[in-house]
Amino acid sequence: MNNCTNLYILSTIACQLAKCLDADDLNILSADLQVLGDMLSAIAARQSLSE
Repeated sequence: MNNCTNLYILSTIACQLAKCLDADDLNILSADLQVLGDMLSAIAARQSLSE
């Protein structure tokens, strides 16, 4: 059930950001967060290999 709570929270954040930011800013934020996610995945993969 925890995953459902996370999805609800993320959906709420996305809706609130969409109210506050214009389309250009939303696109930039989306791209930046995608890069952050990719970096975190790479770091996690490297950490698991070194253990």
